[in-house]
Amino acid sequence: MARPARWEAVDALRGVVMVLMALDHVRDHFTDAHFSPTDLTHTTAALFFTRWVTHFCAPAFFLLAGLGASLSLGRGKTRSTLAFYLVTRGLWLMVLEVTVVSFAWTFDFTPTMYELGVIWALGCSMVMLGGLVYLPRALIAAFAVLLIGGHNLFDALRAEDLKAWGPLWAFLHTGEDIALTSTLTIDPFYPLVPWVGVMALGYALGPVLEKGAPRSRRLLLGLGMILTAAFVLLRVSNAYGDPVPWSAQPSALVTALSFLNTTKYPPSLLFLLMTLGPTLMALALFDRTPGLLTRFFIVFGRVPLFFYLVHLYFIHGLAVGVGYLSGFDPRAFLTLFVSFPEEYGFSLPVVYCIWIGVVVMLYPLCRWYGAIKASRAYQALGYL
Repeated sequence: MARPARWEAVDALRGVVMVLMALDHVRDHFTDAHFSPTDLTHTTAALFFTRWVTHFCAPAFFLLAGLGASLSLGRGKTRSTLAFYLVTRGLWLMVLEVTVVSFAWTFDFTPTMYELGVIWALGCSMVMLGGLVYLPRALIAAFAVLLIGGHNLFDALRAEDLKAWGPLWAFLHTGEDIALTSTLTIDPFYPLVPWVGVMALGYALGPVLEKGAPRSRRLLLGLGMILTAAFVLLRVSNAYGDPVPWSAQPSALVTALSFLNTTKYPPSLLFLLMTLGPTLMALALFDRTPGLLTRFFIVFGRVPLFFYLVHLYFIHGLAVGVGYLSGFDPRAFLTLFVSFPEEYGFSLPVVYCIWIGVVVMLYPLCRWYGAIKASRAYQALGYL
Protein backbone atom coordinates (compact mmCIF):
# COMPACT_ATOMS: atom_id res chain seq x y z
CA MET A 1 0.00 0.00 0.00
CA ALA A 2 1.41 3.40 -1.01
CA ARG A 3 1.84 5.86 1.81
CA PRO A 4 -0.38 8.97 1.76
CA ALA A 5 1.30 12.34 1.12
CA ARG A 6 1.10 13.21 4.82
CA TRP A 7 3.25 10.16 5.64
CA GLU A 8 5.72 11.10 2.89
CA ALA A 9 6.10 14.53 4.52
CA VAL A 10 6.79 12.99 7.93
CA ASP A 11 9.31 10.52 6.44
CA ALA A 12 11.07 13.24 4.45
CA LEU A 13 11.46 15.60 7.40
CA ARG A 14 12.57 12.74 9.62
CA GLY A 15 15.18 11.85 7.01
CA VAL A 16 16.50 15.41 6.97
CA VAL A 17 16.94 15.47 10.73
CA MET A 18 18.60 12.03 10.68
CA VAL A 19 21.17 13.33 8.21
CA LEU A 20 21.71 16.45 10.34
CA MET A 21 22.11 14.24 13.39
CA ALA A 22 24.89 12.37 11.60
CA LEU A 23 26.68 15.71 11.13
CA ASP A 24 26.62 16.29 14.88
CA HIS A 25 27.99 12.83 15.62
CA VAL A 26 30.69 13.09 12.96
CA ARG A 27 31.73 16.41 14.50
CA ASP A 28 31.85 14.76 17.93
CA HIS A 29 34.21 12.04 16.70
CA PHE A 30 36.45 13.96 14.28
CA THR A 31 36.71 17.62 15.27
CA ASP A 32 39.93 19.23 16.47
CA ALA A 33 37.87 21.73 18.51
CA HIS A 34 37.95 20.10 21.94
CA PHE A 35 35.48 22.46 23.58
CA SER A 36 31.75 23.02 23.43
CA PRO A 37 30.84 24.58 20.06
CA THR A 38 28.30 26.76 21.87
CA ASP A 39 30.93 28.18 24.25
CA LEU A 40 30.94 31.78 23.05
CA THR A 41 34.37 32.45 24.55
CA HIS A 42 36.03 29.89 22.26
CA THR A 43 33.78 29.06 19.32
CA THR A 44 33.55 30.43 15.80
CA ALA A 45 30.33 31.23 13.94
CA ALA A 46 30.83 28.25 11.59
CA LEU A 47 31.38 25.85 14.48
CA PHE A 48 28.48 27.31 16.47
CA PHE A 49 26.01 26.95 13.61
CA THR A 50 27.28 23.44 12.82
CA ARG A 51 26.11 22.52 16.30
CA TRP A 52 23.09 24.83 16.40
CA VAL A 53 21.46 23.44 13.26
CA THR A 54 21.51 19.96 14.81
CA HIS A 55 19.47 21.26 17.76
CA PHE A 56 16.43 20.70 15.56
CA CYS A 57 16.98 16.93 15.52
CA ALA A 58 15.73 15.81 18.92
CA PRO A 59 12.59 18.01 19.00
CA ALA A 60 11.73 16.81 15.49
CA PHE A 61 12.24 13.15 16.50
CA PHE A 62 9.79 13.46 19.37
CA LEU A 63 7.25 15.57 17.49
CA LEU A 64 7.26 13.26 14.46
CA ALA A 65 7.02 10.15 16.66
CA GLY A 66 3.81 11.56 18.13
CA LEU A 67 2.53 12.54 14.70
CA GLY A 68 3.31 9.09 13.33
CA ALA A 69 1.44 7.44 16.18
CA SER A 70 -1.60 9.61 15.47
CA LEU A 71 -1.53 8.98 11.72
CA SER A 72 -1.28 5.22 12.27
CA LEU A 73 -4.83 5.29 13.65
CA GLY A 74 -5.94 6.06 10.12
CA ARG A 75 -4.17 2.99 8.74
CA GLY A 76 -6.07 0.28 10.54
CA LYS A 77 -4.79 0.54 14.10
CA THR A 78 -7.17 0.86 17.02
CA ARG A 79 -6.25 2.77 20.15
CA SER A 80 -5.64 -0.53 21.93
CA THR A 81 -3.29 -1.87 19.27
CA LEU A 82 -1.54 1.51 19.09
CA ALA A 83 -1.12 1.62 22.86
CA PHE A 84 0.31 -1.90 22.87
CA TYR A 85 2.76 -1.01 20.10
CA LEU A 86 3.85 2.21 21.81
CA VAL A 87 4.44 0.52 25.17
CA THR A 88 6.29 -2.49 23.77
CA ARG A 89 8.40 -0.45 21.36
CA GLY A 90 9.13 2.07 24.07
CA LEU A 91 10.38 -0.64 26.40
CA TRP A 92 12.46 -2.06 23.56
CA LEU A 93 14.08 1.34 22.95
CA MET A 94 14.93 1.67 26.62
CA VAL A 95 16.67 -1.72 26.53
CA LEU A 96 18.56 -0.73 23.38
CA GLU A 97 19.80 2.47 25.01
CA VAL A 98 21.59 0.72 27.88
CA THR A 99 22.98 -2.08 25.69
CA VAL A 100 23.51 -1.61 21.96
CA VAL A 101 23.50 2.20 21.95
CA SER A 102 25.64 2.57 25.07
CA PHE A 103 28.30 0.28 23.63
CA ALA A 104 28.29 2.12 20.30
CA TRP A 105 29.25 5.35 22.06
CA THR A 106 32.02 3.88 24.21
CA PHE A 107 33.19 0.52 22.79
CA ASP A 108 33.68 -0.28 26.48
CA PHE A 109 32.54 -3.61 27.93
CA THR A 110 32.94 -2.39 31.52
CA PRO A 111 31.40 1.12 31.63
CA THR A 112 31.28 3.10 34.86
CA MET A 113 28.55 5.41 33.56
CA TYR A 114 25.39 4.86 31.53
CA GLU A 115 24.21 7.93 29.67
CA LEU A 116 20.45 7.85 29.09
CA GLY A 117 20.09 9.83 25.90
CA VAL A 118 17.60 10.38 23.14
CA ILE A 119 16.69 6.72 22.56
CA TRP A 120 15.95 6.23 26.25
CA ALA A 121 13.80 9.35 26.38
CA LEU A 122 11.98 8.36 23.19
CA GLY A 123 11.23 4.97 24.71
CA CYS A 124 9.95 6.39 27.99
CA SER A 125 7.85 8.95 26.14
CA MET A 126 6.31 6.23 23.96
CA VAL A 127 5.37 4.23 27.04
CA MET A 128 3.66 7.28 28.52
CA LEU A 129 1.96 8.12 25.22
CA GLY A 130 0.62 4.57 25.20
CA GLY A 131 -1.49 5.56 28.19
CA LEU A 132 -2.33 9.06 26.96
CA VAL A 133 -3.90 7.88 23.68
CA TYR A 134 -7.09 6.92 25.53
CA LEU A 135 -7.66 10.56 26.51
CA PRO A 136 -9.40 13.19 24.34
CA ARG A 137 -6.98 14.98 22.04
CA ALA A 138 -7.81 18.36 23.55
CA LEU A 139 -6.75 17.06 26.96
CA ILE A 140 -3.55 15.59 25.49
CA ALA A 141 -2.81 18.96 23.86
CA ALA A 142 -3.35 20.78 27.15
CA PHE A 143 -1.10 18.28 28.92
CA ALA A 144 1.63 18.83 26.31
CA VAL A 145 1.43 22.63 26.54
CA LEU A 146 1.56 22.46 30.34
CA LEU A 147 4.72 20.32 30.33
CA ILE A 148 6.49 22.30 27.62
CA GLY A 149 5.49 25.73 28.86
CA GLY A 150 5.57 25.21 32.60
CA HIS A 151 8.55 23.03 33.42
CA ASN A 152 10.97 25.97 33.66
CA LEU A 153 9.02 27.19 36.67
CA PHE A 154 10.80 24.45 38.63
CA ASP A 155 14.36 25.15 37.46
CA ALA A 156 15.45 26.21 40.94
CA LEU A 157 14.45 22.87 42.46
CA ARG A 158 17.44 20.52 42.37
CA ALA A 159 17.55 16.79 42.95
CA GLU A 160 19.55 17.12 46.17
CA ASP A 161 16.78 19.30 47.61
CA LEU A 162 14.37 16.34 47.49
CA LYS A 163 16.62 13.85 49.29
CA ALA A 164 15.18 10.34 48.71
CA TRP A 165 13.04 11.62 45.83
CA GLY A 166 16.02 13.30 44.21
CA PRO A 167 16.82 10.55 41.66
CA LEU A 168 13.24 10.62 40.39
CA TRP A 169 13.43 14.39 39.96
CA ALA A 170 16.70 13.98 38.07
CA PHE A 171 15.00 11.57 35.66
CA LEU A 172 12.01 13.86 35.24
CA HIS A 173 13.48 17.35 35.12
CA THR A 174 17.08 18.20 36.00
CA GLY A 175 19.14 15.44 34.36
CA GLU A 176 21.64 15.35 37.21
CA ASP A 177 23.91 12.31 37.61
CA ILE A 178 22.63 9.50 39.81
CA ALA A 179 25.15 7.30 41.64
CA LEU A 180 23.86 3.72 41.76
CA THR A 181 26.98 2.26 43.37
CA SER A 182 30.48 3.47 44.14
CA THR A 183 31.53 2.44 40.63
CA LEU A 184 28.40 2.95 38.52
CA THR A 185 26.63 6.21 37.68
CA ILE A 186 23.60 7.04 35.52
CA ASP A 187 23.43 10.29 33.59
CA PRO A 188 19.81 10.95 32.49
CA PHE A 189 20.74 13.96 30.39
CA TYR A 190 17.46 13.71 28.45
CA PRO A 191 15.03 14.30 31.38
CA LEU A 192 11.52 13.22 30.56
CA VAL A 193 9.08 16.02 31.41
CA PRO A 194 9.61 18.32 28.42
CA TRP A 195 10.26 15.48 25.95
CA VAL A 196 7.06 13.66 26.88
CA GLY A 197 5.30 16.95 26.24
CA VAL A 198 6.80 17.27 22.76
CA MET A 199 5.72 13.76 21.75
CA ALA A 200 2.24 14.35 23.17
CA LEU A 201 2.07 17.61 21.20
CA GLY A 202 2.90 15.70 18.01
CA TYR A 203 0.11 13.23 18.71
CA ALA A 204 -2.36 16.04 19.40
CA LEU A 205 -1.44 17.69 16.08
CA GLY A 206 -2.16 14.53 14.09
CA PRO A 207 -5.55 15.69 12.77
CA VAL A 208 -3.89 18.78 11.26
CA LEU A 209 -2.19 16.55 8.68
CA GLU A 210 -5.52 14.98 7.82
CA LYS A 211 -7.20 18.23 6.74
CA GLY A 212 -6.10 17.97 3.12
CA ALA A 213 -2.83 19.28 1.71
CA PRO A 214 -3.54 23.03 1.23
CA ARG A 215 -5.31 23.43 4.55
CA SER A 216 -2.73 21.31 6.39
CA ARG A 217 0.07 23.46 5.01
CA ARG A 218 -1.64 26.67 6.08
CA LEU A 219 -2.26 25.37 9.59
CA LEU A 220 1.29 24.05 10.00
CA LEU A 221 2.84 27.24 8.64
CA GLY A 222 0.63 29.37 10.87
CA LEU A 223 1.38 27.40 14.01
CA GLY A 224 5.09 27.31 13.19
CA MET A 225 5.19 31.08 12.76
CA ILE A 226 3.32 31.57 16.05
CA LEU A 227 5.82 29.41 17.94
CA THR A 228 8.77 31.15 16.29
CA ALA A 229 7.35 34.59 17.08
CA ALA A 230 6.77 33.50 20.67
CA PHE A 231 10.42 32.46 20.88
CA VAL A 232 11.62 35.83 19.62
CA LEU A 233 9.38 37.83 21.95
CA LEU A 234 10.17 35.77 25.05
CA ARG A 235 13.89 35.66 24.27
CA VAL A 236 14.05 39.42 23.76
CA SER A 237 12.42 39.96 27.13
CA ASN A 238 14.73 37.57 29.04
CA ALA A 239 11.73 37.23 31.36
CA TYR A 240 11.06 33.49 31.27
CA GLY A 241 11.76 30.31 29.40
CA ASP A 242 15.50 29.69 29.72
CA PRO A 243 17.82 29.58 32.73
CA VAL A 244 20.58 31.35 30.78
CA PRO A 245 19.61 34.82 29.48
CA TRP A 246 21.17 36.27 26.36
CA SER A 247 23.39 39.32 26.70
CA ALA A 248 25.13 41.96 24.63
CA GLN A 249 28.54 40.79 23.40
CA PRO A 250 31.57 42.60 21.94
CA SER A 251 30.18 42.25 18.39
CA ALA A 252 26.77 42.03 16.77
CA LEU A 253 27.53 38.51 15.50
CA VAL A 254 28.41 37.14 18.92
CA THR A 255 25.36 38.90 20.38
CA ALA A 256 23.22 37.05 17.83
CA LEU A 257 24.89 33.78 18.85
CA SER A 258 24.11 34.55 22.49
CA PHE A 259 20.47 35.15 21.54
CA LEU A 260 20.26 31.75 19.81
CA ASN A 261 22.24 29.91 22.47
CA THR A 262 19.33 28.40 24.39
CA THR A 263 19.55 25.49 26.83
CA LYS A 264 19.17 21.94 25.49
CA TYR A 265 20.05 19.87 28.58
CA PRO A 266 17.33 19.89 29.82
CA PRO A 267 15.49 21.56 26.92
CA SER A 268 14.11 24.92 27.95
CA LEU A 269 10.82 26.34 26.73
CA LEU A 270 12.77 28.74 24.51
CA PHE A 271 14.87 25.91 23.06
CA LEU A 272 11.69 24.06 22.12
CA LEU A 273 9.96 27.13 20.70
CA MET A 274 13.09 27.94 18.69
CA THR A 275 13.22 24.45 17.17
CA LEU A 276 9.59 23.33 16.97
CA GLY A 277 8.39 26.46 15.15
CA PRO A 278 10.69 26.00 12.13
CA THR A 279 10.13 22.23 12.29
CA LEU A 280 6.39 22.68 11.76
CA MET A 281 7.02 25.10 8.91
CA ALA A 282 9.42 22.62 7.30
CA LEU A 283 6.79 19.88 7.63
CA ALA A 284 4.36 22.11 5.74
CA LEU A 285 6.88 22.55 2.92
CA PHE A 286 7.36 18.78 2.63
CA ASP A 287 3.58 18.21 2.48
CA ARG A 288 3.52 18.08 -1.31
CA THR A 289 4.53 15.72 -4.13
CA PRO A 290 8.11 14.68 -3.33
CA GLY A 291 10.92 15.51 -5.74
CA LEU A 292 14.27 13.78 -6.20
CA LEU A 293 15.95 15.37 -3.18
CA THR A 294 12.92 14.69 -0.98
CA ARG A 295 12.94 11.03 -2.00
CA PHE A 296 16.61 10.86 -1.02
CA PHE A 297 15.73 11.91 2.53
CA ILE A 298 12.67 9.64 2.64
CA VAL A 299 15.00 6.64 2.37
CA PHE A 300 16.57 7.56 5.71
CA GLY A 301 13.30 8.71 7.25
CA ARG A 302 11.64 5.33 6.79
CA VAL A 303 14.35 3.47 8.72
CA PRO A 304 15.28 5.92 11.50
CA LEU A 305 16.25 3.47 14.23
CA PHE A 306 18.20 1.27 11.82
CA PHE A 307 20.08 4.32 10.55
CA TYR A 308 20.70 5.54 14.10
CA LEU A 309 22.26 2.27 15.27
CA VAL A 310 24.30 1.64 12.12
CA HIS A 311 25.65 5.18 11.85
CA LEU A 312 26.83 5.21 15.48
CA TYR A 313 28.89 2.06 15.04
CA PHE A 314 30.14 3.15 11.64
CA ILE A 315 31.25 6.62 12.80
CA HIS A 316 32.92 5.37 15.99
CA GLY A 317 34.60 2.50 14.13
CA LEU A 318 35.80 4.93 11.48
CA ALA A 319 37.25 7.16 14.21
CA VAL A 320 39.20 4.21 15.61
CA GLY A 321 40.62 3.47 12.17
CA VAL A 322 41.43 7.09 11.35
CA GLY A 323 43.04 7.53 14.75
CA TYR A 324 45.25 4.51 14.14
CA LEU A 325 46.25 5.77 10.67
CA SER A 326 47.03 9.14 12.26
CA GLY A 327 49.57 7.50 14.57
CA PHE A 328 47.51 7.08 17.74
CA ASP A 329 47.05 3.96 19.80
CA PRO A 330 43.61 2.64 18.70
CA ARG A 331 42.85 1.76 22.32
CA ALA A 332 42.66 5.51 23.03
CA PHE A 333 39.46 5.54 20.98
CA LEU A 334 37.70 2.76 22.87
CA THR A 335 35.93 5.33 24.97
CA LEU A 336 33.44 8.19 24.70
CA PHE A 337 34.57 10.84 22.19
CA VAL A 338 35.14 13.46 24.91
CA SER A 339 38.11 11.36 26.07
CA PHE A 340 39.80 11.09 22.66
CA PRO A 341 43.43 12.35 22.58
CA GLU A 342 43.72 16.14 22.65
CA GLU A 343 46.10 16.09 19.67
CA TYR A 344 43.57 14.22 17.50
CA GLY A 345 41.06 15.86 15.20
CA PHE A 346 40.46 17.70 11.97
CA SER A 347 39.28 21.08 10.77
CA LEU A 348 35.63 21.80 10.12
CA PRO A 349 35.84 21.42 6.29
CA VAL A 350 37.29 17.92 6.76
CA VAL A 351 34.51 17.11 9.23
CA TYR A 352 31.93 18.11 6.61
CA CYS A 353 33.61 15.93 3.98
CA ILE A 354 33.57 12.94 6.33
CA TRP A 355 29.89 13.60 7.10
CA ILE A 356 28.97 13.63 3.42
CA GLY A 357 30.93 10.44 2.89
CA VAL A 358 29.18 8.70 5.79
CA VAL A 359 25.72 9.66 4.52
CA VAL A 360 26.49 8.57 0.95
CA MET A 361 27.92 5.24 2.08
CA LEU A 362 24.94 4.46 4.32
CA TYR A 363 22.33 5.36 1.71
CA PRO A 364 22.39 2.00 -0.20
CA LEU A 365 22.22 0.06 3.06
CA CYS A 366 19.23 2.08 4.29
CA ARG A 367 17.50 1.73 0.94
CA TRP A 368 18.01 -2.04 1.02
CA TYR A 369 16.72 -2.34 4.56
CA GLY A 370 13.80 -0.03 3.82
CA ALA A 371 12.68 -2.29 0.97
CA ILE A 372 12.76 -5.33 3.25
CA LYS A 373 10.85 -3.49 5.96
CA ALA A 374 8.23 -2.25 3.47
CA SER A 375 7.63 -5.81 2.21
CA ARG A 376 6.25 -6.70 5.67
CA ALA A 377 7.82 -10.13 5.30
CA TYR A 378 9.08 -9.85 8.87
CA GLN A 379 6.61 -8.15 11.21
CA ALA A 380 9.23 -7.77 13.95
CA LEU A 381 11.08 -5.29 11.74
CA GLY A 382 8.42 -2.76 12.70
CA TYR A 383 10.39 -2.39 15.95
CA LEU A 384 13.57 -1.47 14.05
